[in-house]
Amino acid sequence: MKRSKSRAERSSLMNVGRRVDYAVRALSYLAGQTDGKILSRADIEKSQDIPSFYLSKIMKDLVAGGLVHSHIGSKGGFTLAKAADTISIKEVYEAVERRLVLMECLEKGASYCSYCAVCSQRSIWEEAQSVLANFLAGVSIANIADRQGLKERLSKTTMQKAG
Repeated sequence: MKRSKSRAERSSLMNVGRRVDYAVRALSYLAGQTDGKILSRADIEKSQDIPSFYLSKIMKDLVAGGLVHSHIGSKGGFTLAKAADTISIKEVYEAVERRLVLMECLEKGASYCSYCAVCSQRSIWEEAQSVLANFLAGVSIANIADRQGLKERLSKTTMQKAG
């Protein structure tokens, strides 16, 4: 007999996954570098504890999204494509996942749900989605990179390389 998933085991559209977390970590680390230093994928993997499998795909998405430049060659790697204070968490989310959507009916409309036109909940979810999108659009990678925890992690990594 097949058991249905418990509430804790079910996923939802509001779940922010590893890809977003790893992308924000990678971008924050790039933002913490001075003078636009080019960082190799291996540097980012090691310092941010991001599995290679994920990082390769994420960096490809960030390049395609215009958030990161890829530098080819023996000294190649990555740099930010624009200032960290102009890269919003919403942009990052949409670069590595898809458009920020709380409920599929908000994105697909009547083609997804025949009840859509008369739904009494729709305006509530539209407002919630708007509030979340506006909040994430107002938080930049620079805001995250400036937090003390990342600064300490960067200095710890620098000391490990020097020692």
